[in-house]
Parts: sequence; structure tokens; C-alpha cells
Amino acid sequence: MLFSTLLALVSIAQDSTMLKKQHPKSDFWDKFYTGGNLGVQFGTVTFIDISPLIGYKITDRISAGVGATYQYYQYHDKSYDLKTNVYGGRVFGRYFFTDNIFAHAEYEYLNLEAFDFYPRRRVDVGSLMAGGGYVQHFGEHSGIVAMILYNFTESVYTPYQNPIIRIGVNFGL
Repeated sequence: MLFSTLLALVSIAQDSTMLKKQHPKSDFWDKFYTGGNLGVQFGTVTFIDISPLIGYKITDRISAGVGATYQYYQYHDKSYDLKTNVYGGRVFGRYFFTDNIFAHAEYEYLNLEAFDFYPRRRVDVGSLMAGGGYVQHFGEHSGIVAMILYNFTESVYTPYQNPIIRIGVNFGL
């Protein structure tokens, strides 16, 4: 009797373990990740870039998200002093070909000062960018991300030139 009861418990335990493996529980919050870019430069040119992002893994290969951008730029020498702020946001999507290599597309909207007329004025700049990237994982849900993007809508007001190189970090929640 004791032997048959133990045998039944072991078989039930094995069945529930097999069910968990066949139907893994998907936690909604495990699919979110956060990160972004942080850059600083000091000297004659001072540049500070804070660009956080939050993304969601739709599938194992596809993710999408949103991000914000703030940049402070100052150029100072004996005869000239320029200070300006750039701010905006972006939406993006990624498709992973492997665990490390992905395609990236985004639309970025920035508000910045234009220096083509006096007095200075602020302009809105939209950029459609695409390219590829590589993520070097240093944890189950975290990694260093490097991307090379091309801006297909580059204009005289775009704050950076093609190609655009970004290096940042992502952390899983």
C-alpha cells in the first residue's frame, strides 16, 4: 500500500513537471526591458546625451518600444559661446536574426534650435532610420548594444550625420 502510494505521487510529480515544460508560464513583466544611451564630453565642446528607452519582447525574435532623448550642447571659446538643448522621442522595432544580431528601424522626432536666422528659432525634425546591431549579453536579460543606423530623411537640421553609431545598455525587468 505504501509502495503504491509513493509510486502514484512520483508519477503525478513527473506529469506536472512535464506539463510545466510543455506549457511554460509566460510572465508579462519578463518581456519588458529598459536601457538606452548616456554620453558625456567636456572641454571646448560640452555634450551631454541622455536617451532612455523601454521595450517589449512581442515574440522571441520581435521587440518594439519607445524612448526619450535629451541633449545639451555647449561650445565655448574666447570669442563665441553657444548653448542649446535638444529634446524629443522615438518609437522603434527590432527583429532578431540570432540571439545577438538584429535589424533595427525607428522614427525619431526632435525639437532643436536652428541657427540659420537671427534671432534663433526652434524647429521640429523627424528622422526615419534603419540599420543593424549586435548585443553582447552579460546576463539572461541584459547586454551591451551596438548599432549602425542610416537616416533616410537627413536634412540640414538633422543633428547628426550618416552613418549614426550608437552604443548603449539594455536591462531586463
